Amino acid sequence: MPPTTPYAGKFSTSTYNNNIHLHKYHQPMEVSYGDMCYHDNSLVSGSLEALIQHLVPTVDYYPDRSYVFTFLLSSRLFLHPYELMSRLCHLCVEQHRSGDLLLDKIRIRDVAPKIVQLLTEWTETFPYDFRDERMMHCLKEMSHHLARGDEYSWRAMQQMTQRLIQRLAALGQYEEAIATLNASAAERPTALKAKQQNGHRHDVLSVCDDAFILAQQLTHIELDRLSFIGPEEFIQAFGVKDHLVNHKSFFRKRKTTNLEAYVAWFNRLSYLVATEICMPVKKKHRARALEFFIDVARECYNIGNFNSLMAIISGMNMSPVSRLKKTWSKVNTDKFDILEHQMDPSSNFSNYRTALRGATQRSITAHSNQEKIVIPFFSLLIKDIYFLNEGCANRLPNGHVNFEKLWDLAKQVSEFLVWRQVMCPFERDRKILQYLVTTPVFTEDELHLASYETEGPENHLEKDSRRSLRTSLLHREHR
Repeated sequence: MPPTTPYAGKFSTSTYNNNIHLHKYHQPMEVSYGDMCYHDNSLVSGSLEALIQHLVPTVDYYPDRSYVFTFLLSSRLFLHPYELMSRLCHLCVEQHRSGDLLLDKIRIRDVAPKIVQLLTEWTETFPYDFRDERMMHCLKEMSHHLARGDEYSWRAMQQMTQRLIQRLAALGQYEEAIATLNASAAERPTALKAKQQNGHRHDVLSVCDDAFILAQQLTHIELDRLSFIGPEEFIQAFGVKDHLVNHKSFFRKRKTTNLEAYVAWFNRLSYLVATEICMPVKKKHRARALEFFIDVARECYNIGNFNSLMAIISGMNMSPVSRLKKTWSKVNTDKFDILEHQMDPSSNFSNYRTALRGATQRSITAHSNQEKIVIPFFSLLIKDIYFLNEGCANRLPNGHVNFEKLWDLAKQVSEFLVWRQVMCPFERDRKILQYLVTTPVFTEDELHLASYETEGPENHLEKDSRRSLRTSLLHREHR
């Protein structure tokens, strides 16, 4: 049987690496092996049952690591992870059952290391699947089964389970911390009033006036939050369209908590930037805030932190900020114009994509952790995966799973896995980090009103808008 993957070796044994070029074969050829079809020696489709069977290791066979990742990632489009786990464990057990206890023990001993390897890849790459108690129960049952034939593999299963429990505990702590931060940031009105009315300044510049250091702290937040996004969340974010699937309740729960929290962070940073610019009463302070965030954005670009860069640009392009003509007139916008050009959405963000490729190449040949940093503009990454998912059918007319689509999804998500595993090399500044994630920010209405209060309305429409906003916000305060 030919290799499973169109880019064999794409995922190395140590990490996910998308830098291997596709192999070109001398003549195109399409062949079938049972319920699996290959084109140019690459798997292109198969029945769901055949694909599940292809995942099962034997004494003489272990699936390509790229196939393991691809199928575990996208199989949830067709069945619940628990259903896959249950069927996988059943096949692993049944194919070694002969009726002879001694022979069964020998067979289990011979294949046990490969079963452990497969389950290790699952628990380490998709640990959040195991928040389901039924998944943990399957692990426990398989551990008992392996214990009958191979004590070494049983011990490896115990160690794997302990690592999994530690990862899930860390996830729980992270989610609790995010909830606490969100609750703290929600206590806004009195804190914002104090910020505006106090004689002494309490803004981002009073906490950190070095653009490079602030960019470093933003990078800490980005990498921290990226590290908790499960690769499966990209698939689960788009729901399920397969008419043969009967587990829609699994997708109704969405299970994209960490992905959504990361998108919420982008929005918060944009509003934080706009708040810091609109809040100062004096024009020179607003201009200084604008200049500072332009410098921070440039440092983010140099680091490879494109998500913070785009959030900052988005904040400065909000209408409450962009209308501050007197403030902008005091700022040299040459650097800002260059950054906007780099993140220009025209031609499907072609300039940004070129910069991203450059940062990715730098990361591959990096000599330091700082050079390895690649933090993509996350909303565009999600959009790319969404259109890839929407643009191709999950199944072919003959009922086969469209595995070419699954390869493409895996290629996109595997790049993300490489980026998220980078350890941030910069020193943490807890005071700055605390400010960035907890300081209150204006709502959209509050931003507009603050903008009108600092630079008055220029026409009747803006005057009416200011009057309406004042009335509306006053009513909210008295509720």
